[in-house]
Amino acid sequence: MPTPRSDTVSDSSWLFSRGSWPEARRIAAILRQETVGGVLLLVAAAAALIWANSPWSGLYTEISEFRVGPESLHLNLSLAAWAADGLLAIFFFVVGVELKREFVAGDLRDPARAALPIIAAVGGMIAPAAIFVAVQLGTKSPEGLAGWAVPTATDIAFALAVLAVISTNLPSALRTFLLTLAVVDDLLAITVIAVFYTDELVPGALALAVVPIALFGLAVQRGFGKWWILLPLGAVAWALMHASGVHATVAGVVLGFTVPVLGKHSAAEHYEHLLRPLSAGVAVPVFAFFAAGVTVGGLSGFADALTHPVTLGVLAGLVIGKPVGIVATTLLLARFTRAELGDGLAKRDVLGVSLLGGIGFTVSLLIGELAFGYGTPAGADVKIGVLLGSVIAGVLAAGLLLSRNRVYRRIAESETSDDDHDGVPDVYQARRD
Repeated sequence: MPTPRSDTVSDSSWLFSRGSWPEARRIAAILRQETVGGVLLLVAAAAALIWANSPWSGLYTEISEFRVGPESLHLNLSLAAWAADGLLAIFFFVVGVELKREFVAGDLRDPARAALPIIAAVGGMIAPAAIFVAVQLGTKSPEGLAGWAVPTATDIAFALAVLAVISTNLPSALRTFLLTLAVVDDLLAITVIAVFYTDELVPGALALAVVPIALFGLAVQRGFGKWWILLPLGAVAWALMHASGVHATVAGVVLGFTVPVLGKHSAAEHYEHLLRPLSAGVAVPVFAFFAAGVTVGGLSGFADALTHPVTLGVLAGLVIGKPVGIVATTLLLARFTRAELGDGLAKRDVLGVSLLGGIGFTVSLLIGELAFGYGTPAGADVKIGVLLGSVIAGVLAAGLLLSRNRVYRRIAESETSDDDHDGVPDVYQARRD
């Protein structure tokens, strides 16, 4: 990881600097591991689910619905809303920085190389949405159509947590495919939220939001990364975006896109390094805690929920639609172009990764709340469908990928072997020659 220039590093970097708060630096280093973030997400969701179905479920509801914030600014929101609209903006800021880096200096920079995961991500979005819509129309439940985008998102932290639990190391080609797929998936999900889940647009507030965003971008582009400048600008941009009717987390993405990736004032690595612990260790788990708590009503209530069209649509979209869409588009592209994943990989490997794509959590739950509102029966069905669908997809992916572990070890050995001891893996030397 490149070291940021001294004029780019903000005053907030003292928190993890050498010699100050060593415990905080150690915790931050742990939280920067994507698998740790996935585990925290799972723990928070499990805690919420258990609490919401305990004798103290009323207290969970009271805490979730407790309102705080200035009424004069239309920000007197519940804690659950602050988690979804406020804290997730941090998560989406990191996503925005990652997206820009991928498009400017990463795998998405080369259209030919990025074509396969990009088209696979599009297929992995269309198929689950189509299946969800088909289920709603087939059961004559048009009121559920608002949730068509719920099963389209992939939670990469959750997916990587599954890989960590089963202790399998994907070959570099498959891992790159999965990560790029997730990046494009995030971009598509953000676009869907901004375009389809904006109820009433207030053009004046949206136009005013451009001012703090532009000033924020100017500051980071010029290397002026003082926290006492950037935080107020970011907060104002978020508040104006919230007032405009566009979901406030979109402000986080746009602000992330202003961070320079190349050049002498490149700050992408620094801001991602600084904010990822806050995103993975606080923002996403707290959101999961408030979003995943659904009162099932025992086995009978759970069984009843499984018959509801929204639950069935989400389940089918995640477990069937995601892998069908990803696998179908991947095979079609490989059939009619020269696109390929890598040597030694088979169709079942694509299926394993596509099942990981069916793990939809953070963004899926967010879209569910945007589509049906907080605390509604349909919103509860979304939560059950997302939780159960993600678990089923994760278990199926784990079983399939574990069955290929021997092949993956052989590919890993070939990728790292260096018979001539020149410091360059033989596979790369062969490509050079």
